[in-house]
Amino acid sequence: MARIDYFFSLLSPWAYFAGNRLEDIAEVRDAAIAYKPVDILRVFRETGGVPLQERPAARRDYREQELRRVSAKTGMPYHFQPAHWPTDPIPASLAVISAARSGGPAGALAQAFLAAVWSEQRDIAAQPVIAEKLKAVGAKVESGGDEGALRAVFENNTDEAIRRGVFGVPFYIVGEERFWGQDRLEDLDAHLARL
Repeated sequence: MARIDYFFSLLSPWAYFAGNRLEDIAEVRDAAIAYKPVDILRVFRETGGVPLQERPAARRDYREQELRRVSAKTGMPYHFQPAHWPTDPIPASLAVISAARSGGPAGALAQAFLAAVWSEQRDIAAQPVIAEKLKAVGAKVESGGDEGALRAVFENNTDEAIRRGVFGVPFYIVGEERFWGQDRLEDLDAHLARL
């Protein structure tokens, strides 16, 4: 069985627009997904990326146009200036890590958090929002979960991402093959089909 290492940030509109396509591909290709939320600002710092607010106006303007096109193409609702962005992604990221470690629906939970930011204008750093999304997808955090241990996984995910050549999100790795962006999911599918 192939394994897809999925590196993402719960603040990424591009991860939001990936929707459930990764899970659909994995099901068809009988592949497993390892969900790895990362600290995207640290990834940017260590790989030459530039945070959005520091990019030149031309790049920010193009990003907005592209996001409008992707929203229209996917039919997914999207707020271009969400009420709670940026916010602290770590509390929700730790919930995804905990769900994944306990065999829960980590993908559905990640997508619920992404939709909360980009479609619902909710604050994914707020515990009531986290609890609501956990309940909505039927996920549970590890009982007696150690926040320190979950934070260590988050940091390790980020270390691994940088070590393996991740420089943006969403990023998918199968073996040595790397795919950057939700617009590369078809290429990922084709690669899995050849394995």
